[in-house]
Amino acid sequence: MAAVTSTSLASQLSTPKATTPSYSYSSATQFSGLRRSFSNLDHSPQPFFSSNLRISSSPRKPCRGIVAMAGSGKFFVGGNWKCNGTKDSISKLVSDLNSAKLEADVDVVVAPPFVYLDQVKNSLTDRIEISAQNSWVGKGGAFTGEISVEQLKDIGCNWVILGHSERRHVIGEDDQFIGKKAAYALSQGLKVIACIGELLQEREAGKTFDVCFQQMKAFADAVPSWDDVVIAYEPVWAIGTGKVATPLQAQEVHIAVRDWLKKNVSAEVASKTRIIYGGSVNGSNCSELAKQEDIDGFLVGGASLKGPEFAVIVNSVTSKKVAA
Repeated sequence: MAAVTSTSLASQLSTPKATTPSYSYSSATQFSGLRRSFSNLDHSPQPFFSSNLRISSSPRKPCRGIVAMAGSGKFFVGGNWKCNGTKDSISKLVSDLNSAKLEADVDVVVAPPFVYLDQVKNSLTDRIEISAQNSWVGKGGAFTGEISVEQLKDIGCNWVILGHSERRHVIGEDDQFIGKKAAYALSQGLKVIACIGELLQEREAGKTFDVCFQQMKAFADAVPSWDDVVIAYEPVWAIGTGKVATPLQAQEVHIAVRDWLKKNVSAEVASKTRIIYGGSVNGSNCSELAKQEDIDGFLVGGASLKGPEFAVIVNSVTSKKVAA
């Protein structure tokens, strides 16, 4: 398949969204901007973009029963094809995926462009589920250019990606609108990959947790249940830029999101919900990321357009098992 070139969101953004409120926590866990501290943490600094932005590392805790990390007990890898591909290139990609050897204990989902959903559904192995990249906030009707949940269900979609940063920051969807879309999709039996993540300016300003928690709250306020939700943390500065959070940087946000779920939803939901990472994930960096305890899989962009490399990312679950 010919290489696909796509314009990244990072190249289109110049200003951050409005500032966001902070959330309070018990004395056992404190958050301040990017920093998270516990009394037993080893504060070995990990530099980020500048010397005044550092992330603490901690001794490895016992893993959460890696193979049973979520409700389904499976690692999760999604491929977001975005606005890429032609009939011919997608046929080649599907052929590569059909012939790939994938580890059995991984949920694998791909999200083709809307116009190719039916083509992919009719030709892709049943081993891989189909997702849409977006859906409308309610039942279909006079909404030009939109795709309803009912239409997606009709052609065999099981999942939908909602809240992706390109929808937030290019199209202009706000947190509450995205939360309502998630609630409606779930009410109609469509599972949701719920995306959160901060802009570079927000991270540099120490607002990573505030931004992610506000986005989480919009989902929590709207969804009836978390049983069919996968959270995808995708720092906007890492999407399509070639930059990727270090394993410890990603782990820090993932564990903070899990703590937020524990305090604001329930301990059961926090334990069961899969939190996956996205942002320039590829075949070279996936294994080290997968070893982190709270990284339950990946949402993959550009690398998902290459069948063999996507298979490597799916099979990085073996690194997770070794880490356990």
